[in-house]
Amino acid sequence: MTRFIQATAIVFLAAGLAACNQAPATNPNVELAKAWVTAASTSRTAAMEMIETNMAEDGLLYRDRYVGFGFMWDNSQGAEEGRMIVTNVIADSPVAGVLQEGDEFISVGGVEVSADTMWNLPFRGQPGESVSAVVSRDGEEMPIEVSRGVISSTTTKAQMLEWMATLEDDDWGPDKWELHEAVGQGDVVYVWTQAWNTDEATGLPFEAHQVTRMMFNESGQVQAIASLSEDRFVLEQMGYTVSR
Repeated sequence: MTRFIQATAIVFLAAGLAACNQAPATNPNVELAKAWVTAASTSRTAAMEMIETNMAEDGLLYRDRYVGFGFMWDNSQGAEEGRMIVTNVIADSPVAGVLQEGDEFISVGGVEVSADTMWNLPFRGQPGESVSAVVSRDGEEMPIEVSRGVISSTTTKAQMLEWMATLEDDDWGPDKWELHEAVGQGDVVYVWTQAWNTDEATGLPFEAHQVTRMMFNESGQVQAIASLSEDRFVLEQMGYTVSR
């Protein structure tokens, strides 16, 4: 009996060693995730082609949370002209039902909107605080009062492509980037990247790490994507401080 047990153990040990020596199965989701972040850092055209081909039609991009009003504006043109015109109102945000697409901010917290002030307007701050503003709608100015809140929003595949279509290839992507690691199990993959860039406003260089989480559906398409990055570290490299 003892010899039988020993022989059986040797058989199982040999089988286990053989399994360990086999190359691990390649997860196609990991390979697609690596191709995705590579395209996103290469060019606008490559990024759009990747989204069009490999993102599920009902896929979502989960955006960074922040405290503020909850609207979007076209800063590619408005910043140069000193105008802040609302292009989208985020659902369930503090300004949902208050602002409309096309509204233009005249002043915020008593500060007039201009090319010099628009990046320092008091949209951000402690949640729950009330902020007064004046907007122009259909040629008429109207005062509004908004209490800041936590904004948590998603962007659809169609919205991503629509926004990217308004941008230029020359303005896309970091000066340099590196993919450090991509790991995954099943339908979830994490990708760790690092990027080096130069701030257009200050001309100062900065770098930051980013971890992107991607979830795939049964068809191997991207169902959900979200990222964590070093936003505060980026600001500090350009001399900014986070204070109240």
